[in-house]
Amino acid sequence: MTPLEKRSSFSLASIYALRMLGLFVVLPVFALEAAKYPGGHDAGLVGLAMGIYGLTQGALQIAFGAASDKLGRKKVLVFGLLIFAAGSFVAAAADSLLGLIVGRSLQGAGAVSAVVTALLADQTRDVVRTKAMALVGASIGLMFALSLILAPALSAVAGLSGLFMLTGFLALGGVAVVIWGVPPEPSLPIEVPKGSLKEVLTHIPSLRNNLGVFVLHAVLLAMWVAVPQMLVDAGLSKEHHWWAYLPAVTFGFLVMGKTLFPLERKGYLRAVFLGSAMVIALVMFSLAFVAGGTPNLWCLLAILCIFFSASNILEACQPSIASRAAPPHARGMAMGFYNTLQSLGFFVGGAAGGALMKAGGAQVLFGVCGLATLIWLLVAWFMAPIEAPAR
Repeated sequence: MTPLEKRSSFSLASIYALRMLGLFVVLPVFALEAAKYPGGHDAGLVGLAMGIYGLTQGALQIAFGAASDKLGRKKVLVFGLLIFAAGSFVAAAADSLLGLIVGRSLQGAGAVSAVVTALLADQTRDVVRTKAMALVGASIGLMFALSLILAPALSAVAGLSGLFMLTGFLALGGVAVVIWGVPPEPSLPIEVPKGSLKEVLTHIPSLRNNLGVFVLHAVLLAMWVAVPQMLVDAGLSKEHHWWAYLPAVTFGFLVMGKTLFPLERKGYLRAVFLGSAMVIALVMFSLAFVAGGTPNLWCLLAILCIFFSASNILEACQPSIASRAAPPHARGMAMGFYNTLQSLGFFVGGAAGGALMKAGGAQVLFGVCGLATLIWLLVAWFMAPIEAPAR
């Protein structure tokens, strides 16, 4: 990477990390802490307060991406982070579940994921783009693992309100990074036409990528409906679940670094991508098999290590592939659609995962997740070869 590419990659990854930590640090304790609010024993309202973030974010990703194409990435990024911060402070001040729902809705309305990935794609060459996107993808997994460790201790000291205050200040820290840390954005030549929504919605390579990110994140969220209880059944208490998550996430990062980047340089990115999707399917079917009996802790840990290895690779290469496939003059809008499907994947995964778990148990849940991944793999199989980026 050039110095400018390193600066762009690390600053934008840090923005993503601050935002994702603000999101994730609330989730491990949200249901327990929300029970202390008036009406907090209404599971439906608690679920709505948790999930509405993904719904409002999914609804606005395309709008934010398109706005960044016209108004500039950094301006829209600052605006979105300020909305996210405002939502955090509203949730911190809430004294009812309705207030939490309003705050979470505002948090989701700061839908800047597409803008971050579009700006990173603008500021990096093809030869290093997957590595740059991997920093963003790695920040998601790292913040998830960190939140599992920090959330119980922080909530014991500050409560849910304090956690939301923290998320607001983290978002304001992200604004400072955008203003003073992110390099100036490149501008497209005046003669380049602006993209249309119709062009993005009918672009076959983008549609194929969008299906993939939807399935991956639906499966990612759905599996956590059942995995925590399986760990408990295997003898690992809830407060010690990070003993399994942290090594698995760390192992996944190491595998990603040792396999993805060298193989991409040799022109094997398509094979790595398809192989990782196949591994996700096998993991789901393995979990379905394990769920049929008494789970073994070491077996679950091995499966989670394999899962995070494949999912980290996909988190790194999917946005890179999507940004390459998108029309350059409509990259913000295209990445907005991509991130819309990502957010909707989280929303559908949570809702469908709970319904499947209730209807048929963990085996049915993991079996459906495995079949969904196989359908995605079949569609992705027809993707065009991805050449090794020219140096």
